[in-house]
Amino acid sequence: MARITLIAGAANPLAGALLDSLRQATQGHVFTLADPSRLEEHVNGSTACVYVPACRGRDAMKPDLREAEDVFRSAERLACPRFVVLSSALVYGNAPGRQVLVDESYTAPGESGRIAEQWRCLESQAVKHFPAASLVILRPSLLMESPALPARRLRKRFVSVLPGHDPSLQILSLFDLAQVMLLVIDNKMAGAYNVAPDRVVPIKRAISHARGWCLPIPRTLQRLAGDSESLDSIRYPWTISNAKIKRDLGFVPRRSSLAALRDFRGRGKEIPDPEPAFDDFGLDLDYIRFRSRTIFRFLSDLYWRIEHQGMEYIPRSGPAILVGMHRGFVPLDGAMAVHTILCATGRVPRFLTHPMLYKFPFLFDFMSKMGGVPACRESAVRILENNELLGVFPEGVKGAFSLYRNAYRLQGFGRDAFVKLALRYRAPIIPFVTVGSAEIFPVFAAIPFPWFKRYAGFPYIPITPTFPLLPLPLPSKWHTQFLSPIDTARYPADAADDPSVIKAISVEVRTRMQCAVDDMRRRRESIFFGSIFKTPVDKTTKSAAV
Repeated sequence: MARITLIAGAANPLAGALLDSLRQATQGHVFTLADPSRLEEHVNGSTACVYVPACRGRDAMKPDLREAEDVFRSAERLACPRFVVLSSALVYGNAPGRQVLVDESYTAPGESGRIAEQWRCLESQAVKHFPAASLVILRPSLLMESPALPARRLRKRFVSVLPGHDPSLQILSLFDLAQVMLLVIDNKMAGAYNVAPDRVVPIKRAISHARGWCLPIPRTLQRLAGDSESLDSIRYPWTISNAKIKRDLGFVPRRSSLAALRDFRGRGKEIPDPEPAFDDFGLDLDYIRFRSRTIFRFLSDLYWRIEHQGMEYIPRSGPAILVGMHRGFVPLDGAMAVHTILCATGRVPRFLTHPMLYKFPFLFDFMSKMGGVPACRESAVRILENNELLGVFPEGVKGAFSLYRNAYRLQGFGRDAFVKLALRYRAPIIPFVTVGSAEIFPVFAAIPFPWFKRYAGFPYIPITPTFPLLPLPLPSKWHTQFLSPIDTARYPADAADDPSVIKAISVEVRTRMQCAVDDMRRRRESIFFGSIFKTPVDKTTKSAAV
């Protein structure tokens, strides 16, 4: 019979709840709860020790590193045969550019924040004190029993949220966590493991499902009552992948995020069968379709009178990469591209988006629900592996902030990462260009502003006739053309590692796009009126016919 010692202080509410769950899930084990200051009385003779660190601070988001160091030293001296550390998914950081469903190999960037740094320090301390073969680090997603800020809020009937931010969360059942602990101990596993349910849920949908009420309070006001960095846990998604623990242990979570929340609160709506599935990136098809029937239709058909050509080049199934040009620094041309493609093909492309756009309220919701994805390779790979349409603007910020006099001269394409992805996943590259979108917010000057660059990630403050004093786009006439695809399947399998092939394809894409733009501008008679895709009638022929 295995004896497992749970190490936690008396004031640790998570430890008591976890002990109850372990006893419910027990398979003939004996459990004891040990105070960190009295380990000698309990650790000797234990098969394994599980450490639940105390969390400090007003928002209880950071581990107590001083207590952790004392526990690790004592357990090392007492030669505990197996040691399990309950860390947190917060170790991966929480920022606008963080990818979704990160795995255990993900390394948080250096500017990921103090909370992530503290959890990384906790894990580093454990690694220093215990042999790799006997140490297990578990990184659970949000636990309702935790004293941390997100869980505390979700436990209330009236929940303070950030207006314009509806991030996806994973709520882990404590019973599932207990099952994982028993599995790693019984199977003598070692290493770091994420522990999370299979499905994500937007925070506002979770609150509504549990019959709670959202109280939208601006972040500026909420910062007065708590740590501003802690608010990022309800501002951005911090989801994790459970693929490793499934693969190594065959673990299948029994409770979804909605079920875990409903069970904890003891009330809520009945979960329909099948349970609603929410998009990992936050895309909301109902949101897009509603706007396509209303505001997007008005903008497309009446305000900008968008005409398009070449829609037959977009495949109706399978992966493809759409390579476009973005002008006007406000992502309205991307939204119109989503609307146009959805109406013509029934598919919704996911555009890689500058991460800093997700810092702004309401723009976060708009970008996420419209299919925007923070730009990173891992997210692009996930989209292509799901056989979806991936949209990229390879000019990046330089293209968005192009001065109007150069608006239709394409900038450089940077690292050509989209070509590598297309070659590796055998996805066709479909270039497309728009003439007319640069006129909605013509940039006549760009002022460097270091503070704006640090906060928003953009190098300049644009000076336009209508922004920022009157942020209304001008009613120019748009013309969008999709060009014939570049078939990447004709290249050898190792072409993705050949810089000469990658550069040649990138140059071809850019050249074709620039030629199309130049041709469209030559045929455009007016910024506000006319068509460039309809074949004009020759006046001489028309007179002769009359």
